[in-house]
Amino acid sequence: MSKFTETYIKGLYVIEPSMFKDARGYFFESYNQKDFHKNGIDANFKQDNESYSRKGILRGLHFQKEHQQGKLVRVIKGTVYDVAVDLRKYSLMYGRYYSVILSEENKKQFYIPEGFAHGFLVLSDEAIFSYKCTDFYYKDEQGGILWNDHDIGIDWPVKGINEIILNERDQSWSLLRECRVEL
Repeated sequence: MSKFTETYIKGLYVIEPSMFKDARGYFFESYNQKDFHKNGIDANFKQDNESYSRKGILRGLHFQKEHQQGKLVRVIKGTVYDVAVDLRKYSLMYGRYYSVILSEENKKQFYIPEGFAHGFLVLSDEAIFSYKCTDFYYKDEQGGILWNDHDIGIDWPVKGINEIILNERDQSWSLLRECRVEL
């Protein structure tokens, strides 16, 4: 049975799966609906995604405006610094973030419910990132917040990274106070 730890932001969970190791390797359940429901997460996942990135690539901070996505994220290969920013309209933690290191070694997962912006920075030479989503991707509904918004103050671990690499879209997002997103 996995260990579910709710963070200081209600609804965000770090999940540590139970590992079974022997001479052949290891086994763990990356998702068990009964365990998630028992721990208060009633997500109905509709889409699985995977991305490959190199060291220094930063993806985010992304959200969908109407068809919001809850996400269960994990790293299959490498290490990333993963971040969720609370954008829920009535949350006392609006604009606050939580971060966690996800890696192929620690096998931790991060559950991010609807109403959050999400992003990650690759810390290893390369990373394979996998995530389940509670709704489908809609290109016309994509939104984002600038990754280095000082009001949010994310402490990105950039030591040892020569260059932060962003795509054009992620470089052009607005600051949170300019777009005042409330999901």
